[in-house]
Amino acid sequence: MRVLDRGGNAVDAGVTAAMALSILQPDVVSFAGVAPTLVYMRDTGRVTSLEGLGYWPAATDVGKLRAIGGATIPEGILQQVIPAAPATHIEALRRFGTISFEEAVTPAFELARDGFYMYPVLRDVLEQHAADIDRYPENAAVFRPGGTTLPVGARLRQTNLAKTLWRLVEAERAATGDRASRLRAVHDCFYKGPIARDIANFHERLGGFMRLEDLADFEVPVSSGISSSYHNLQIHSCDVWCQGIVLHEALKILEGFDLSQYRHNQPAYLHLIAQALELAFADREAYVGDPKFVDVPTEELLSEEYAARQRMRIDPRRAPRAAAPGLLRSRSQRLNQPTAGSGPVPPPPDTIYACVVDKFGNAYSATPSDTMYNTPMIDGMGLAISPRGMQSRLEEGHPCSVAPGKRPRLTPTPAIALENKRLRLVWGTPGGDIQCQAMLQALLNIVQFKMPIQRAIESPRIGTYGYPSSFPPNHVLLGRLCIESRIPEKIRRAMQAYGYDVEVWPEASWLAGSVCAIWNDWDQGLLNAGADPRRGAYAMAW
Repeated sequence: MRVLDRGGNAVDAGVTAAMALSILQPDVVSFAGVAPTLVYMRDTGRVTSLEGLGYWPAATDVGKLRAIGGATIPEGILQQVIPAAPATHIEALRRFGTISFEEAVTPAFELARDGFYMYPVLRDVLEQHAADIDRYPENAAVFRPGGTTLPVGARLRQTNLAKTLWRLVEAERAATGDRASRLRAVHDCFYKGPIARDIANFHERLGGFMRLEDLADFEVPVSSGISSSYHNLQIHSCDVWCQGIVLHEALKILEGFDLSQYRHNQPAYLHLIAQALELAFADREAYVGDPKFVDVPTEELLSEEYAARQRMRIDPRRAPRAAAPGLLRSRSQRLNQPTAGSGPVPPPPDTIYACVVDKFGNAYSATPSDTMYNTPMIDGMGLAISPRGMQSRLEEGHPCSVAPGKRPRLTPTPAIALENKRLRLVWGTPGGDIQCQAMLQALLNIVQFKMPIQRAIESPRIGTYGYPSSFPPNHVLLGRLCIESRIPEKIRRAMQAYGYDVEVWPEASWLAGSVCAIWNDWDQGLLNAGADPRRGAYAMAW
């Protein structure tokens, strides 16, 4: 809000918020993590994707990963990929912002240096992962000093990370030339200078794969992402290196049904959206991966003809235990049979979401992420380098298989919707595999059921899990449908009658995501913001 009050635009404010959140929510987002980002600039009417995801280092040894991890990527330093978030934030500021890096990073720096009061959710997560954190000296020193988790209300300081951030500020201050040159100096400090050398030395010392050359070569790719139509809306997301295509494909399937004939959150409606999502997730598993390595049939997957074929596969009376990938005209895909899991849906390694719309009509939508309890932080720097390699696979021939220079398939997936090239909706959520599901349900609540944005977000949700999880050990929970308990028991019984294995979530479960959104109401000339009470989320306006 301070950035906007001083005249900054949505990108200035969004980057500032994203970096500050890496301090305030260090359990789910790292300054040196991932940051998939979408930007809409009103003067062009276009959406741009900054592909904030790093790749596997050149020295990555798949045999070593298999020897240590077996069928899954091992935890620790070997799962670290090139940190993309710093480059993404800097490039967003350079291309679309107006302020300096120092102005953008100052709130994060002050929070790290001066600290903030430990809040209950963060303490609970740190305590839950105490044994994991204690494995790594820097992690333990920062988050469990003296072998204990700080109590609620105690001040949590991240002084080593503050020092690292200040090194970047000093690089900008020392640089000459225009604003773009000074921002480039910040990038080079992290990826080519002293910080990069510290990261590379840490990896060499601990037997990791990352080297100075990997960091020096990294530039965040910038693209148009992917888009598809849903009635009068044009939905935009990042490309198929992330899972955003699931939202597109499910919406294309649903577009052919007259949803006005369905009652909200009644059995037939819930079955329909669950099956559309299941079909899209099955295709994600079979076809989707880093497009620099995998020939993803994006055009066919989002075509009207394919959506019609997928629609025909939905049995209105029965739910299969698991959906099979769709048959494509362009290729076939064979995968090993996934392993069936059991028990409740496990909590995923999590993330955050931030969005901003400014007075000029520009928009920022980003889902920064990465955890710090399952990978070592760099000694003396307070940095957790992205452990996102955990979303790759060791199965040969899988679209997400590990390879040097290849990106994992990312779950964080921000979105923007336009109507006639004008901004209509900015939205996203944390939650791993629930992200596209929660975003789809919130969108339909707004556009099909005409709910005000806050009601659309708070409305009860379902989540389906009859496909391989994005996280190790990548089990499939056959027929699993999670339902928040605010949906009446008679409806839950009806879903069981369809053949679902129903798991009941609490009435407002954090596992159902935490959608934040901004709806552009042209008729009223107002921006309407909503935030999800399922987690600590906030909507602010001025």
